[in-house]
Amino acid sequence: MKREISHEFTLWQLLRFSLPSIAMLIVTSLYTAVDGIFISRYVGSNALSSINIMLPLDLLSCGIGIMLGTGASAILGRRLGQGRSHEARQAFSFITLCALVIGALVTLAMLLPFPQLMRLLGASEVLLPYCMEYGYILFGFTIPNITQVMFQALFITAGHAKLAMWLTIGAGTLNLLLDWLFIAVLNWGIAGAAWGTVAGRLLGGITPLLYFFKQQGMLYFVRPRPSLRVLLRAMGNGSSEMVSNLAAGVTTLLFNLSMMQLAGEQGVAAMTIVLYTQFVYTAVYLGFANSAAPVISYHYGSGNRHYLQQLFRRCLAIVAMCTAAMLTASLLLAKPLISLFAPPGTAVYDMALHGFFLFIWNFLFAGFNIFASGLFTALSNGAASAFISCLRTLVFVTGSVLLLPRVLQLDGIWLSIPLAELLTLIVAVWLVWRLGGAPYHYLRN
Repeated sequence: MKREISHEFTLWQLLRFSLPSIAMLIVTSLYTAVDGIFISRYVGSNALSSINIMLPLDLLSCGIGIMLGTGASAILGRRLGQGRSHEARQAFSFITLCALVIGALVTLAMLLPFPQLMRLLGASEVLLPYCMEYGYILFGFTIPNITQVMFQALFITAGHAKLAMWLTIGAGTLNLLLDWLFIAVLNWGIAGAAWGTVAGRLLGGITPLLYFFKQQGMLYFVRPRPSLRVLLRAMGNGSSEMVSNLAAGVTTLLFNLSMMQLAGEQGVAAMTIVLYTQFVYTAVYLGFANSAAPVISYHYGSGNRHYLQQLFRRCLAIVAMCTAAMLTASLLLAKPLISLFAPPGTAVYDMALHGFFLFIWNFLFAGFNIFASGLFTALSNGAASAFISCLRTLVFVTGSVLLLPRVLQLDGIWLSIPLAELLTLIVAVWLVWRLGGAPYHYLRN
């Protein structure tokens, strides 16, 4: 039976409900990782380093999609919980239209000054040709990337989480097959990786637009009602997710510049490999937070305090289980994961493996921090959500990556994110406890 966001989930039902969203984000995070595997194996480590140089721009477009999707989800979930279904559909249609316009503007803003942007992001003369060949293709299709990420959240609000999961898996599978065909068989090099990723994003970004024209379920397209207030509220609610992506772009830039200074292009390649593994593991936390958010929004909007408190405790239990599972998997799978990108015994492999065992301890703290940010997004408290995200992805990371390498050299770079997550945890726990009563009542009446 399809479980919509109005359902009162048990712990295991909530976990099952979140699995499609988790799977979606894992597959999405694998897009770039799959490119990285084929590029590293068939083109070389310099080409792999160039992917990380361009990552901040890709995070920007993903951040816009996440911001609109999660921010709108809080608004739509609350309106559906209040019985205002037609207003929810009008807002849904308007925000989708805004996403298309914003995507077109961002495409132009990235491509027109693209060579200058690449140099600003740290591309050396060795890496710049790879960036140009890959980037003009990838960022020419920014619109479907934004809509794909946005609809991953909105599909859940609409009660179609499994459909979204299969669509995302299909897009990821297409990306994998075309990467193999274009890079390994046809020898198109880094351009082949770009076209494989674009094909997957077109499938994942255009299909939802066609699907929601059908008038069925809780959400579908109607004549939009333009409202600057709705757009700004959606952007405000989802600002923490946008901040997270922008901050990740900034910290990636700092990591790249630090690695170029201390270890050259091979250091950037090693950092790229470790960041790929982080994207996959973090997708678990983000996927759960995204699936739980519309459920929280709905029951908060309906005034169901008793179940909201149960829901909060069950969410914490799931975050704790995910943390234990991912730390165990990280310790067991480190060597085979890294060997997918670089052969054992190479300088890039050794550097990445050493760094990975320092880096993974951030998972002890990241799960709760991501959930806390998602919780406040679901409660339409964009300021608290953005504050947590800004601390964990920008303020503390920037401070750590600027200071720790001065003392610990390369180890300081690897330990920057674990330290940032630990410091954020202290603040997040205080905020969650402080706001647990009025006006939200997820901890106490």
